[in-house]
Amino acid sequence: MLLGTAAQATPLPSTQATTTYHYATVDGIRVFYREAGPKDAPTLVLLHGFPSSSRQFDTLMPLLATRYHLIAPDYPGFGHSDAPDPTRYAYTFDHLAKTTDGLLQQLGLKHYALYLHDYGGPVGFRIMVAHPDRVDALVVSNANAYEEGLGKKWAAIAEYWKDPKAHPEVFESFVSLKGAELRHTLGTSHPERYNPDTWTDEFAHLSQPGQSDIQAALLYDYRTNVASYPAWQAWLRKHKPPTLVVWGKNDPSFIGAGGEAYKRDLPDAEVHLLDAGHFPWDEQVDTIAQLVQSFLDKHLTRR
Repeated sequence: MLLGTAAQATPLPSTQATTTYHYATVDGIRVFYREAGPKDAPTLVLLHGFPSSSRQFDTLMPLLATRYHLIAPDYPGFGHSDAPDPTRYAYTFDHLAKTTDGLLQQLGLKHYALYLHDYGGPVGFRIMVAHPDRVDALVVSNANAYEEGLGKKWAAIAEYWKDPKAHPEVFESFVSLKGAELRHTLGTSHPERYNPDTWTDEFAHLSQPGQSDIQAALLYDYRTNVASYPAWQAWLRKHKPPTLVVWGKNDPSFIGAGGEAYKRDLPDAEVHLLDAGHFPWDEQVDTIAQLVQSFLDKHLTRR
């Protein structure tokens, strides 16, 4: 009976759900990206956070790739993309967004939804402001755009912005092994769902030569993101993109209020505060995949 049931089941379209791995050169920078799903389907661009890479979406991508075309790049300085010396590449969020936008244009993507997480928020908002006609929908996971979403640790980071040399402990904590672990596990209700390889691999990346200068430059430049919140909120009110918020409410860095705040500028946004931390799909990948698929099915036109 069981054999007969298995034989009659419709197999998954593995040729579409399988992730493939690519490089492209953008303004002299070799940029790595993951791709999955049918290329004639609507595109979802997944923008990763700190200190991770597109690898953070490894469990989510196969669940979405049966219906959507997925592109997940690594920013310069992250993952498998080039990490040029800061004397050759300015590590600012403006520049990360410019390089990422250059990749999307090189891939011929004229319309797409954006999935924003953490650093992917400021990268994605800059792309949206530059090309509002290209963004068909937003999915937001712990990508903050509101001051009420900043957790307690941001008070210390604000002091670092005033005088980085006077507060080296802030940056040292930011790039430490313990910091990498806590970004994933602090506040979690499901510690058994977290793969320790995640933070040990992230710390190994942060320990590579040159990474200290790269990440210090980006942490200092993050102040420009907080200063941009009012402009991004105005953009949301003006353009009103269909928006799904799937937010790990236990995140101590970008707290749940930051997810709820999107309703202020987007009253029709669909907001879900999940029992999860800063990387919510590490705990709730099936739930998130179902929510994202349902949302995209409603708001993206299949070609």
